[in-house]
Amino acid sequence: MNIAVVINLSKKNAIKYAEDIVKLFLENGANVLMLSVNSKYFKTFNINYYENYEELFSNCNIAVTVGGDGTIIHAAKFAATANKPLIGVNVGRLGFAADVEPEDIYKLKNLLDGNYGTQKRMLLDVSIDDNSGYIKNYLAVNDAIIARGELSRIIDLQVYHNDQKMSDYRADGLLFSTPTGSTAYSLSAGGPIVEPEMECILMTPVCPHSLFSRSVLFNNKSVITVKSNSSDQSKAMLTIDGQESIELKENHKVVIKQSSLYLELLTLNEKNFYTRLNEKLRERES
Repeated sequence: MNIAVVINLSKKNAIKYAEDIVKLFLENGANVLMLSVNSKYFKTFNINYYENYEELFSNCNIAVTVGGDGTIIHAAKFAATANKPLIGVNVGRLGFAADVEPEDIYKLKNLLDGNYGTQKRMLLDVSIDDNSGYIKNYLAVNDAIIARGELSRIIDLQVYHNDQKMSDYRADGLLFSTPTGSTAYSLSAGGPIVEPEMECILMTPVCPHSLFSRSVLFNNKSVITVKSNSSDQSKAMLTIDGQESIELKENHKVVIKQSSLYLELLTLNEKNFYTRLNEKLRERES
């Protein structure tokens, strides 16, 4: 079995835990794959190196991330595109999406025996259309946020559902999340918790200037279009998974719908979603 190990080198102890993971896999007959940028840290190990994520994921059977949720989200887009399953080892603070804690690294041997569960997670296809035929597409694992720029005023947003006008919002922004992303920024913005294996699109206003603006849950067949009245004093930004930001122009519209791609997450944990969520939320409060 070929197992890709993706490491967030900026995380404390990530290399140390990655060494434990590599030893476990190599001692049990698996081949370990990594990005070539990691080679200087693993000179004593027999590892196959690749120059980019596309090559890495096309040659692996399973991918293991070592980092936090951001590491999983970044790797997830390549995993979904290559149709490869993914599991995360948490060396971050909370790790909502990570399934394995450092003290449970030994459980990763179960991947080689086929002793694991799988979860199918929907993703969002997010595109920018400037009305001239140019469309830029993005894949969102957690969320897509349309929000005001750093120094701009509140923004006015018009929302269309399946090409029909739904509502106007005056707010700091609108947040569109997958069920996986419902426990991320959306939760902090007052959105509901959605079971991660559901298929729906969650919209949560961010600091709306109305007492009656609440979250809306759309079915997975919905196509949502958002237009903003951007100006010199009211700039709007589109941010994908907190990792990519794009300034929206006055003629831009953002289209959000379910992606045709899915993310397959592996699980070695016997606790159900709500038990793990309660544990993570208690960690957040401490």
